[in-house]
Amino acid sequence: MHPRTQEVLSVLDSYRSALEHAVAQVPASLQRTRPGSEQWSVSEVLEHLALVEGRIAPMLVTKLAAARAEGLGPETETSPVTPTLDVTRLLDRSNALTASEASRPTAGLSTEAAWNALAEHRRVLRDAIVATDGLALSSVQLPHPRLGDLNIYQWLLFLAGHEGRHTAQIREAAAAVQRA
Repeated sequence: MHPRTQEVLSVLDSYRSALEHAVAQVPASLQRTRPGSEQWSVSEVLEHLALVEGRIAPMLVTKLAAARAEGLGPETETSPVTPTLDVTRLLDRSNALTASEASRPTAGLSTEAAWNALAEHRRVLRDAIVATDGLALSSVQLPHPRLGDLNIYQWLLFLAGHEGRHTAQIREAAAAVQRA
């Protein structure tokens, strides 16, 4: 596997593992409990993540398929991609970010249903990344509404950082509902 593909998959796996651990620390009976009237429950955070990844994954998969069909060449760069996107702002929970209307949870999904949706979106995305392993994903770009043009590797790092931000949110929610 190309070092850049391996790197981004490893980063995604690391953040997903942390998310799984954070959710597992919250008793199932409290996962739908909001820590405050304007704060999301654990289930709602997972629903939000599923909504976001559910919009981004098909966009990336479509862009990758088009690039591949157009003859996307091999990846010649082997330098690390993690330093190319500063996810510090995403991870900083003191910096409030507002989710778009389309990304706001409706509290309509159970924790299990949200997990299943999130896992399926990741499976589809991961399959597309593995299928394009060794191709010049750094040359395939799409605009991000806040971050500007990102290449495929950076989009994957964004998804990881976004998940990291909400893992911290779940830890905060867990602490609050378990104190109550």
